[in-house]
Amino acid sequence: MNTEEIKIEHGSSNVFADLGLPDAETHLLKAGLVVRIDSAIRQRGLKDAEAANQLGMTEHEVSCLLRGMFQDSSIERLLQLVTAIGLDVEIVVREPRSELVGRLRVGP
Repeated sequence: MNTEEIKIEHGSSNVFADLGLPDAETHLLKAGLVVRIDSAIRQRGLKDAEAANQLGMTEHEVSCLLRGMFQDSSIERLLQLVTAIGLDVEIVVREPRSELVGRLRVGP
């Protein structure tokens, strides 16, 4: 058994920021939208071809999107996909909860 001390570093709520990626907030927002698309596909029990047809994409494009290849997709395009899969989008703008800079997020 290895007795070396294991150092644990706690991350933030944004893995993209933790990795030092530029535009981390945008990446997190896009990831949240893709997660919602994936969840809707699963909840509706859609087969790959059905999901692709509903989203107006090829099966390969849907597969790539759901495997995390969404960097080149705009937020606008992802919002279109969210509504195409049958979900509503509501955008709320409010004062930040603290003195910090405002943030973007995908809610529950």
